[in-house]
Amino acid sequence: MKDLKDRLVLSGIRYIAVEGNIGAGKTTLAKLIADDSGAAVFQEEVDDNPFISKFYQDAKGYAFQAQLFFLLNRYRQQIEIAQRDLFSELIVADYLFAKDSIFANVVLEDDELVLYNRLLGQLQGKIVNPDLVIYLQASPGVLHDRIRRRGRSFEKGITEEYLGSLNDAFNYFFFHYEDSPLLIVNSDRLDFATSREHLEDLFARITEKFTGTRFYVPSWEPGIS
Repeated sequence: MKDLKDRLVLSGIRYIAVEGNIGAGKTTLAKLIADDSGAAVFQEEVDDNPFISKFYQDAKGYAFQAQLFFLLNRYRQQIEIAQRDLFSELIVADYLFAKDSIFANVVLEDDELVLYNRLLGQLQGKIVNPDLVIYLQASPGVLHDRIRRRGRSFEKGITEEYLGSLNDAFNYFFFHYEDSPLLIVNSDRLDFATSREHLEDLFARITEKFTGTRFYVPSWEPGIS
């Protein structure tokens, strides 16, 4: 079997974005894809946001600052991606730029959202769409347990209720998403970090060329993808 890089190139996939709620496993999967394919990795810089810990202590007081920091950092990375030679390089990112508005619509007040949307509208035109988006779904309880186990101090205040509201927003966003082929993966019972079987099965699916939206069904489960 050809290695992952060759299979991706043959399928016309050179830029992958992995997306999902907090704790869904975006960064883990992005790194695993990069390890097998030799792709360059672009990671969301959560720990570098000086407002994120304040946001989790006082969401109303710091949501706008935290959201703008994320937006501008993601934009800077996206400009770098746009300047790469996507005909000769593979790139995998652990976020989709277009999803930035998901959190904004959940956490910002109406007047803040007006300003945010004006800025977002100025930035979006220079963004390159991925060749494939992988959306990792997980239930609020699973997400909450993963967040607890990774032990980031600023995430201690995250509740299942908050994760549930974000899940609703993510699902709504991706139900209407049409800019790239979209593979939806329910990750509640999958462990790509420790199971090579799980990972290889996913690789087989992401290297199958398709259009529109496809739901991932593991090869060991009945169903139609």
